[in-house]
Amino acid sequence: MTINKTRNGNELKIALEGRLDTTTAPTLDDELKTALEGIEKLEFDFGKLEYISSAGLRVLLSAQKVMNKQGSMVIREVSEEIQEIFEVTGFVDILTIE
Repeated sequence: MTINKTRNGNELKIALEGRLDTTTAPTLDDELKTALEGIEKLEFDFGKLEYISSAGLRVLLSAQKVMNKQGSMVIREVSEEIQEIFEVTGFVDILTIE
């Protein structure tokens, strides 16, 4: 998985490419732990994300909890496959998906 981060003041955009699974989720989790300090708006771009596992969902949930205290989080460019995973798991009710 490739993680591309773009920071603009207190806004952070993270574009993910590849698979967010048990192998790659810890890497994203580590990145977020250091990157979210001072961030008020977090945006994920899933346009090139091919797959997300339960480990990836846990990382998103953790990021959402942090951003609930600091500001907002949105996920954009979600494929049909990943949208279906969000729906089946109930994450559509937890996350802001556009």
